Amino acid sequence: MYILLAILIFSVLIFVHELGHFLLAKAFGVRVNEFALFMGPALWKKEIGETTYAIRCIPIGGYCAMEGEDEQSSDPRSFTAAAAWKRALILVAGAAFNFLTGLVLLVALYSAVAGFSTPKIVDFYEDCPLQAEDGLQVGDEIYSIDGERVYIYSDISMLLPRNTTGVYDLVVRRDGQLVELKDFAMTQQPYEENGQTVYRYGLYFGVEEKTLGTVLKNSWYTAVDFVRIVRMGLQDLVSGWVSIDEMTGPVGIVSVIADTGEQSENAAAAALNISYLAAFIAVNLAVVNLLPIPALDGGRIFLLLVTWVIETILRRKINPKYEGYIHAAGMILLLLFLAFITFKDIGKLIGG
Repeated sequence: MYILLAILIFSVLIFVHELGHFLLAKAFGVRVNEFALFMGPALWKKEIGETTYAIRCIPIGGYCAMEGEDEQSSDPRSFTAAAAWKRALILVAGAAFNFLTGLVLLVALYSAVAGFSTPKIVDFYEDCPLQAEDGLQVGDEIYSIDGERVYIYSDISMLLPRNTTGVYDLVVRRDGQLVELKDFAMTQQPYEENGQTVYRYGLYFGVEEKTLGTVLKNSWYTAVDFVRIVRMGLQDLVSGWVSIDEMTGPVGIVSVIADTGEQSENAAAAALNISYLAAFIAVNLAVVNLLPIPALDGGRIFLLLVTWVIETILRRKINPKYEGYIHAAGMILLLLFLAFITFKDIGKLIGG
């Protein structure tokens, strides 16, 4: 059941993405030849006005086919005939709709909570070594860790483990002022809790009540954190801190969603956990689609900018077929990479 739910989540996110392109194209008067959900042969097709609407048989992807998108067209309402800023907004719209979907899901989820933990220190464990005149104090709000902004409480547990030295550059907000604590040592210490020894930093953090403002604030900051997680993941991949073996694709994500549902305490908890994961996937798709890679929306926007600069200098139009060749090559490489990740994910499932 959870596997089917995972496929449904992907289908909805793809539909929303393509809907963004479709609505902006229609709003700007660009001719849309076909609006399709999924790929492959059509299971259902219907022509309404100038646009064919279709549902296809392979439950992967979808598209909004605009006139003249990758080829020369004499139609005055083709994609290439539209102003550059209109084309850019049409391309951005897909990612924007995915981001908004994730944000709306977060608002819905956070509307059901009782309150929110904050990164503001309200007390310390007994004999906590971090409490000092030149260290942390009650009332301090953790503002940044090693240059990364702390927006919400969960950022602390996300950012601290990324530094394995145990020495951090902290910035705290104290009495309305930002105070730097450079080379500040923070290590977990043993404390007694309910008769058991646990390792903690020794900090108690505050809680703020749920209001419309705190729901919107925490939803927005969580979405921003999702964007940062993608950025940090790419940085870690480039730097070699993580390997390509740790990457996952659609098959792996479906597996994660299924595992999340099955490991939840009950159906209600499963729905909440999967919804949170769906919000993360939605924002993730938005960010990845805007990367300057050929065949992705970000690659199209980048080449749109390059083409606009060249055409402005040369004062003549460049045949869009050349850009089409670049995107076709990019799509082939992207599909090969996706196939590699998919086979790797399948291997993990079989082996694990």
